[in-house]
Amino acid sequence: MADEKIAVLAKLKAKDGLAETVKQQALALVKPTRSEGGCISYDFHQSHEDENVFMFYENWTSKKALDEHLQMPYLQAFIAKADEILAEPLDVSIWKKIT
Repeated sequence: MADEKIAVLAKLKAKDGLAETVKQQALALVKPTRSEGGCISYDFHQSHEDENVFMFYENWTSKKALDEHLQMPYLQAFIAKADEILAEPLDVSIWKKIT
């Protein structure tokens, strides 16, 4: 259904020596994303086991709201830099809310 709430897990792994760069650039996404109309929550985490590994945990009002987020210029700019700063491709999974 188009109005199903959506959760997203996005895992990022910084190249060695670039953890702080990835952290700062990802943190810059938080405020504008949280201002988007369809954003319920947008939380950024860093692994306890590996300082190079980060995760976004996101909740959206709908898949349409998520799709609109994915087109935002600030997110597109971050994605464009991914090959330079990330050791692996972004690992993104999308989940439908059941309860």
